Amino acid sequence: MATIGNFENIEVWRTSMDLCTEVYKITNSDTFSRDFGLKDQIRRASVSIPSNISEGYERDSKNQFLYFLSIAKGSCGEVRTQLRIAYNLNYLNELDFQSLNLMCESTSKQLSGFSKYLRGFKETK
Repeated sequence: MATIGNFENIEVWRTSMDLCTEVYKITNSDTFSRDFGLKDQIRRASVSIPSNISEGYERDSKNQFLYFLSIAKGSCGEVRTQLRIAYNLNYLNELDFQSLNLMCESTSKQLSGFSKYLRGFKETK
């Protein structure tokens, strides 16, 4: 992706890094941190988002990049589901849930838009 420079310049990568950081912070709370399974799963899913964006960027083709963006978008949905579970179990208050859920929705929309943008480009060798 010569027009981008590096994956750190991709807006959705930066957004997903913010989301991941917030997930890590919120899962350190007393009640959440005791649920090792959910804590581990939501952290792994949130890490998967920027990780797949960067991995896809480093691949050799636009199609592979798009594939990894799709995986990142799926991980976004996974985080949203896990946030809902955490909220239902009273691990998150409503404000934290709403804030993180909005971050997930925004990241997912950015991933969709970025994927659409990339599909419009012809691959050059």
